[in-house]
Amino acid sequence: EIAQCLVGSEMCIRDSWESGNYPEKLVRAMHNSTRVISAWDGDKLVGLVRALDDGETVAFLHYLLVDPAYQGQYIGDELMKRIMSFYQNLLYVKVMPSDPKTIPFYERYGFQQYDNYSAMVRKHFL
Repeated sequence: EIAQCLVGSEMCIRDSWESGNYPEKLVRAMHNSTRVISAWDGDKLVGLVRALDDGETVAFLHYLLVDPAYQGQYIGDELMKRIMSFYQNLLYVKVMPSDPKTIPFYERYGFQQYDNYSAMVRKHFL
């Protein structure tokens, strides 16, 4: 189970990933996602990308995570290529990078920032 491997992994711990604090919700979220693509080294989860889409107009890449020990090995690039292959015919694919340092990574895949558009988030942690 991907979600169970993800909780407590270095990918969650390093970035203090808030969703990792809610393992039951994370398991349900994975099951309810349109697409989840993962990368493994044996039985160790080392990368993950998750998307939600409507099948016609828009997809949202919710997160892309790579274990810090495996970064620089093009795992993130491979995950992006695979997830994007499903969305060639949609009008939009959107991503909201939580870390500004990752913006150049997404720009390599054609994503761009808009001056008059800013994502908004409403947090609801129990």
